[in-house]
Amino acid sequence: MTTTEMTIFDALESNVRGYCRSWPTVFDTASGAWIHDENGRDYLDFFAGAGALNYGHNNPVLKDALLEYIAGDGITHALDMSTVAKRRLLETVQSVVLEPRGLDYKVQFPGPTGANAVEAALKLARKVTGRTEILNFTNAFHGMTLGALAVTGNAAKRAGAGVPLQHATSLPYDGYLSDMDTDPFQWMARALDDRSSGLDKPAAVIVETVQGEGGVNVARAEWLRGLADLCAAREILLIVDDVQMGCGRTGPFFSFETAGITPDIVTLSKSIGGYGLPMALVLFKPELDQWKPGEHNGTFRGNNPAFVTARVALEHYWGNDALESATLAKGERVHRALSGVVAAFDGLSVRGRGLVHGIAFDDASRAGKVSQVAFENGLLVETSGSEDEVVKLLPPLTITDAELDHGLEILAASVDVVCGGRGH
Repeated sequence: MTTTEMTIFDALESNVRGYCRSWPTVFDTASGAWIHDENGRDYLDFFAGAGALNYGHNNPVLKDALLEYIAGDGITHALDMSTVAKRRLLETVQSVVLEPRGLDYKVQFPGPTGANAVEAALKLARKVTGRTEILNFTNAFHGMTLGALAVTGNAAKRAGAGVPLQHATSLPYDGYLSDMDTDPFQWMARALDDRSSGLDKPAAVIVETVQGEGGVNVARAEWLRGLADLCAAREILLIVDDVQMGCGRTGPFFSFETAGITPDIVTLSKSIGGYGLPMALVLFKPELDQWKPGEHNGTFRGNNPAFVTARVALEHYWGNDALESATLAKGERVHRALSGVVAAFDGLSVRGRGLVHGIAFDDASRAGKVSQVAFENGLLVETSGSEDEVVKLLPPLTITDAELDHGLEILAASVDVVCGGRGH
């Protein structure tokens, strides 16, 4: 990055910017699993827009559909007006996503971000139940707006709110207490049933099946089933935040499918738009559709170009189980490779499902150093966890095996540099 360019960014852009500090270059073009800077250097992308690019950069199938739509003067902005693009998307969601899975959900288009989808879900749960409290989990991340922050665990992010974050209670996520509690829901059930426990009956519980920002913490299927059963028995709504882990990131389209549960409400964003265009959905059981017209709205909830690329992505990638099978196979490939890496060093461990994996470091400072060395060698990986102690991998689902292996080799070499003490 030249001095002039640094001056422009530093002089005009807010200090709030973050990723550019970890990856100090000016990116220009991208294709598939690769992103290129203006100096012609290539980087293999194991970040994928924080999970917004499951189908890669400038996916040609989606790009062709988008260009055709724009060239034909298709509607771009329509708030919640009915359009052909929206109708075709809804028909595809019904036939490709919901019906094959036996799911009966209404579809809401909130504002186009994951945080807005979470806000809508929380508002709806409170409206339907008449209760105010929400239960969330340690290390959760649900967004940066006030309602979403209230159910987020990270102290640094919560501190940015500037006001008290209320009406939410944090509970231990699966594995948080290690082996201390053989029945993780026994105390919760007792507290909910005891009118003197001090725990008010909540409107909903919100959960991620894999906590990406929280450090790639994976909930067991039996834990998720126990949570779902507890909620159903006490008429507490279950919200699954699938903003980052949905759209095939863990293998199946919804991350909760392997647990065999049916949430009352599901939030989707990031890769639901297919091409990286802003879009979000809230799915909920029909009896919960108690909104009044316009009660939750937003100027950009009708991003029709995103409706087009979302539809084409569903049609092209989810009409059969090929992508799911490939993602699971690639996930096993990643797990084997990372297991080999961590076996060579003390204080490292592997965690993950499908194509979301991480290496956790007992010495948290090493994760950031590994990410930096990887960048210097042409690989983009970010860190996550309460102390940024996890190097998190989110490659595009469409990545080739050769590209995946190449990135894993760079990562292994980067870990060796940081943990093995060799120079680079």
